[in-house]
Amino acid sequence: MTMRVPLLVLVLSLGWSTMGCSDGEDPSATTSGTGGSGAGDGTGGAGGQGGEGGAEARPFDWGLPPGFPRPKVPEDNPMSVVKVELGRRLFYDPRLSGTGDFSCASCHRQELAFTDGLARSVGSTGEVHPRGSMSLVNTGFLSALTWANPLLDSLEKQALVPMFGEDPVELGLAGKEVELMERLGAEPLYQELFPAAFPGEDEPLQLKNLTRALAAFQRSILSYRSPFDRYTYGGDPTAMSTSALRGKDLFFSEQMECFHCHGGFNFSDSVMHDGSTFTELMFHNTGLYNIGGTGAYPEGNTGLREITGLAMDMGRFRAPTLRNIAVTAPYMHDGSVTTLDEALDHYGSGGRTIASGPHAGVGNENPYKSELLVGFTLTPQERQDVKAFLESLTDDALLTDPRLSDPWVETP
Repeated sequence: MTMRVPLLVLVLSLGWSTMGCSDGEDPSATTSGTGGSGAGDGTGGAGGQGGEGGAEARPFDWGLPPGFPRPKVPEDNPMSVVKVELGRRLFYDPRLSGTGDFSCASCHRQELAFTDGLARSVGSTGEVHPRGSMSLVNTGFLSALTWANPLLDSLEKQALVPMFGEDPVELGLAGKEVELMERLGAEPLYQELFPAAFPGEDEPLQLKNLTRALAAFQRSILSYRSPFDRYTYGGDPTAMSTSALRGKDLFFSEQMECFHCHGGFNFSDSVMHDGSTFTELMFHNTGLYNIGGTGAYPEGNTGLREITGLAMDMGRFRAPTLRNIAVTAPYMHDGSVTTLDEALDHYGSGGRTIASGPHAGVGNENPYKSELLVGFTLTPQERQDVKAFLESLTDDALLTDPRLSDPWVETP
């Protein structure tokens, strides 16, 4: 059941406060239209302050701690509190599926850092996908948005794929564009939110604005409150355990080499942010497969090679963020590594060995494997320390933040 509330009450009820750290003025990220009160109070998500547009508009406040960069926002899709709220509503709305019972959140669950816990995701029609759902946390910092497609480089563009893609079918809306907009247009709340989020437009309820709102909400899904963050950015010397600190030293050492692909504030090497002077975009073959000793990966899941057609791109995938890694198992693009211990075994061996079956091969000997993957040896204590460090990247506040939760269940 949906309870009708005035738009102003709705926006103010989001819980943004004007207290706490702000990341400063940003003339390029002004809000437009009616916004709510907002700021970062250390509890996460994004805030913002809006007036009635024009000169009264104020910068969107991400609420990030000092030293943490801000996402890069397209000039044609500035952030605002009301737009983020519209995107949140759409993200959790099953009307964004052909079956009417499936939403973006079906494959991106907040408690799992916006993954789904499956090795390979399942779409609205029951089709099993070749790959697992990637975390949506900190996607606003990514220069490529899927496992292995460098062409999808904006959240606005990428949103069209799950909605209308047919291989595989995700939300299953292909050919139902008109029906989709009719469904949304019949919702009284959207009749208020779309014009408020996109003021001055003759027809604010349109597909372009739907994807813009979804993108704005996804940019607000920010992880920066883990024990690691409190230690690194918050100056709390007690936030990380002694074991986690030892694991941190190992992680960033030449012994393990992890930081080459999982470095920086986002623990990934395909990153961009506001103020970036260049865009990092990397894909890696980690020796997960080496079918028949030829370097091959399973058909239909060969990574970047499916886009470029180049043999050298066989098995190359984007390195996902390690933020919240302890709650996003199983791992790798196909979910074939089920635990952190298995992941450490894989990288420690410099590639996975599959002894028998159709995928048999020694991953360590894959001719296309990254030269950074050389393997390592850990003592039992060192392994525990590295796992403690990885667990310190879990942002418990993010996993339960009501501003990122399903708004349609707020009213019984």
